[in-house]
Amino acid sequence: MVEFTLPKNSKVTVGKSWPKPEGASKLRKFQIYRWDPDTGANPRVDTYWIDVDDCGPMVLDALIKIKNEIDPTLTFRRSCREGICGSCAMNIDGANTLACIFGLDEVDNETVKIYPLPHMPVVKDLVPDLTHIYAQHAATMPWLETKTARPEHEWRQSIEDRKKLDGLYECVMCASCSTACPSYWWNGDRYLGPAALLHAYRWIIDSRDEATAERLDFLEDPFRLYRCHTIMNCAKTCPKGLNPAKAIAEIKKMMVERVV
Repeated sequence: MVEFTLPKNSKVTVGKSWPKPEGASKLRKFQIYRWDPDTGANPRVDTYWIDVDDCGPMVLDALIKIKNEIDPTLTFRRSCREGICGSCAMNIDGANTLACIFGLDEVDNETVKIYPLPHMPVVKDLVPDLTHIYAQHAATMPWLETKTARPEHEWRQSIEDRKKLDGLYECVMCASCSTACPSYWWNGDRYLGPAALLHAYRWIIDSRDEATAERLDFLEDPFRLYRCHTIMNCAKTCPKGLNPAKAIAEIKKMMVERVV
């Protein structure tokens, strides 16, 4: 008889529940995914209690407080704390976002549930392995390609052409969109995903770039571009308010126009 079940190390267990702080004026419960590859144990969810009146307003503030004052073994990425570096992307209250710009008051439930970005290998605790996503990003040639002689001063661009890049250049490669995309879950080995394709479009429409044909040739593939089914999870979850699905649709439009 065939038995359908998750692998042993995929079953999340109940972890440690840390004591409530004494004299707290406003308690908030946090349930956080924990996994240490060095122990060989299953992933678990640990429970922490924070006095939010003695904590910064963002989810990242709470994580830092937990690490500094309660459990120094908790592992997560963070850097700028300004929504610029993309390091602290994680799944908070069921949605992918940046912990540094996601307020505790934005979490609808009393319990704040925090997990690593979904459908990615986990390095430890809240740290996903984004090696594959970075490699896909690099494959789109995210830089200016030119063939004419370098100008004496700089490559000039009109105000109108510069405005075309708005809504694209702001992407911080946090991977929230790609890890929220079902098409990427199913075909992540070949489909580039919304993050890489948004960056690809940013360089395709840059008026200073002279490799448009080569860029489109690279994307002309049944999987690299066309696995997008416009599910729109990418636009819904982007912490910067960008719309990768629109960028992907524009690339598809350019593909049709150049054939015609």
